[in-house]
Amino acid sequence: MPEKKPIYVIGHRNPDTDSICSAIAYARLKQALGVEDVVAARAGEINAETKYALETFKVDLPYLLQDIYPRVRDVMLPISATVYEQDSLRRLGKVMTSKNLRSVVVVNNQEKLAGIVSVSDLAKRYFQELSLVDLSDIDVTFGAIVQATDGTVLVGRDSGLIIKGRIIITSSSQAVLKYGVKEGDIIIVGDGRDQVMKDAIANKVACIVMTGNGHVSPGIQEEARQAGICIVTTEYDTYTTARIINQCMPVNRIMQKMPLCFSSDELVTNITGTMEEKRFRNYPVLDGDNLVGIINRDQFLVPEKTRLILVDHNETAQAVEGIDNGQIIEIVDHHRLGGITTADPIYTREEPVGCTATIIAGMYMENAVDIPEDTAGILLSAIISDTVLFKSPTTTDRDRRMAEKLASIAGVDINEYGLNMLKAGSSVADMPASEIAKNDSKEFSIGDRRMLIGQISVMDTAEVLAKKDEIIAAMTALTENEGYSMVILMVTDIIKEGTELLYVGEPKDLIGLAFKKDASGDSIYLPGVMSRKKQIVPPLTEAGKMLKA
Repeated sequence: MPEKKPIYVIGHRNPDTDSICSAIAYARLKQALGVEDVVAARAGEINAETKYALETFKVDLPYLLQDIYPRVRDVMLPISATVYEQDSLRRLGKVMTSKNLRSVVVVNNQEKLAGIVSVSDLAKRYFQELSLVDLSDIDVTFGAIVQATDGTVLVGRDSGLIIKGRIIITSSSQAVLKYGVKEGDIIIVGDGRDQVMKDAIANKVACIVMTGNGHVSPGIQEEARQAGICIVTTEYDTYTTARIINQCMPVNRIMQKMPLCFSSDELVTNITGTMEEKRFRNYPVLDGDNLVGIINRDQFLVPEKTRLILVDHNETAQAVEGIDNGQIIEIVDHHRLGGITTADPIYTREEPVGCTATIIAGMYMENAVDIPEDTAGILLSAIISDTVLFKSPTTTDRDRRMAEKLASIAGVDINEYGLNMLKAGSSVADMPASEIAKNDSKEFSIGDRRMLIGQISVMDTAEVLAKKDEIIAAMTALTENEGYSMVILMVTDIIKEGTELLYVGEPKDLIGLAFKKDASGDSIYLPGVMSRKKQIVPPLTEAGKMLKA
């Protein structure tokens, strides 16, 4: 069975500092409470502000989980057995029988995929073995014959020596002459055939196989040694020995080379059509050039749902790609309820505070779990970011009190550290317009309209507004390419405590109605507006109801 997936604690797409830091802190809390298979994750790249916070407190980036669509690695099976391409068909048969397999993956000496061999491939070889064969083009080695017949070498040579002759069963010297025994042939004889063996040695055969553990005299052995001819004894009878030698052929002579295989990272939806068309039983799975598993048509598994704990959001449109393929087991958030539905009852923690990190820090204290210095530092960073150093109208007394406690644990001055962090995140000099347009963006449903609302907080809006034409063009491309009714960007001035609201799309009347301003252009200034959650989304939602009516 595939390995069990971990539980991912993850924030929203286009993550901000709260989304990242709360995911890390909550994963650590769950681990401290004994939940071992919990991993902090992120649904996108971090911004400069978050980078500053993580580097300051020496905290690693969470795992990047770009989507949770089922992939081949989620449904593949472990490989129960392999054979090497130089293994004999006899060994292959033993592996198939012991493991009850209908096909086996073949690897080379570096353990890389070489091919695949099935029961039908063996069946074709079985019909060919009804008569004894010429080994000249099969590359059977002396060592393979000894191994297959469970033989004992009386007179030997290099085990890697390739036998190039025919297999001949003899009972008399006349048979040796009749069949024209030639140099390089293999002679299979029974006990008491000394003259036959002498004649075979004279004809320079490659190997004499004595069946039934028959006796070979010291004199015959010495003649063979002088002539450089191998003698092997086996317990099997003559008929069985002949069949076994026929099975010494290496697997690579009958295997299917370059079989159809899948990458472990391929989407399951992309391989089902191929499987229906080709109808093969097994498909090797590769990670790069490493063999990591197999897809079996008869045991195709229903993918295990990825278990998720959502932090700092609770709306499907804002969640990691493929959320419908996941199993949400918890939500910890401080936003409006956004309509996510679950199959089973789950634990939810929704509180009207300025930051998810405030809730999570409180959960540490409720569970009597000490908050480590670095965890306190990133939780503090999240609160400073979401409340814009307590200037946002979403700020509560709980946020302020919790920030003071966290600053004490982290050993930093709130104002000094907070200003430095906000300053680190406010520079847009190296940010392309396309990145600014989507900065800290979240998707919302306003009435029956899909809207993307982003925010960038800076010390001085002039640097951003100098790129306004480029940003508006990037926002327009978003509406056209991703099907949004409107794309809105809050350019928030941390010092002056106001927002220049940029917008594209329709209906612009929605903006005018929500904020009681002329919205015929592409931007309006909103003094005192700092919060998307409290000052942008609610009036837009109400205006959307009025326009719909």
